[in-house]
Amino acid sequence: MNHEQLFTDTSLACAQLITRRYSTSFSLGIRTLDKELHRAIYAVYGFVRWADEIVDTFHSHDKAALLAAFEHDTYAAIAAGFSLNPVLHAFQWAVNEYGIDHEFIDAFLRSMEMDLEDHNYRQELYEKYIYGSAEVVGLMCLRVFCQKEPARFEQLQEPARRLGAAFQKVNFLRDIRSDYEDRGRVYFPGLRYEQFDNEAKRAIEADIRADFEAAYVGIQQLPRSARLGVHLAYVYYLKLFYKLRQAPAAQVLAERVRLPDNTKLLLLLGSWLRYRLRLIG
Repeated sequence: MNHEQLFTDTSLACAQLITRRYSTSFSLGIRTLDKELHRAIYAVYGFVRWADEIVDTFHSHDKAALLAAFEHDTYAAIAAGFSLNPVLHAFQWAVNEYGIDHEFIDAFLRSMEMDLEDHNYRQELYEKYIYGSAEVVGLMCLRVFCQKEPARFEQLQEPARRLGAAFQKVNFLRDIRSDYEDRGRVYFPGLRYEQFDNEAKRAIEADIRADFEAAYVGIQQLPRSARLGVHLAYVYYLKLFYKLRQAPAAQVLAERVRLPDNTKLLLLLGSWLRYRLRLIG
């Protein structure tokens, strides 16, 4: 038995478990990718989820120190091709196997640092945060999808960024109350929490809608191995966005809008049928 390979396989299984425990929707999307892509995408999710947990969960600890140690250990793992932390071992495997750019990793970690402070985001800071927290995650995944097609990666960078931005902005809109009450954050630039009304909400929605429209063109051009899974994530977030649009601002502030599990399954079935009928490429 190759115990080094067993250690890597076990670390990747940990990343898969983390994904399934923390996000049933993301797990569903990954399972509709070609099987050869699963492990790397689980590894990326496990990494970003663990970093996010540091800044959002461990309030009784020195989160700045934890994040600094996590960053040090991340780059040490990538350089060594090994880590005793199974999340970082899985991630370094994906980074080294698929050539994930260190610039993407650094931008992501900088956005996590920004979450250590309470911010009312001005436009420049907001764009920097969106890039680091969401767009580069889309670019990491695109590296995996286009491992053998660097020209396609270059072609699809902008749609991948816009898709990541759309997902993140939907999250911000859905979680505007909890972000403010639990973490002291208002992400949308120039918006004060007490000024969030239907007019402000419509302006935010117009920006999100533009991101979704720009992203869809890229989904149709993805390798077939990734197209169905990404399309499922797209229609899930688009459905959630539509539900948020239908809710007045007061309702968004009063309750967390979500999609029931049966709706998620219907979205999966619809995406699969469209894929089989070649309606999504």
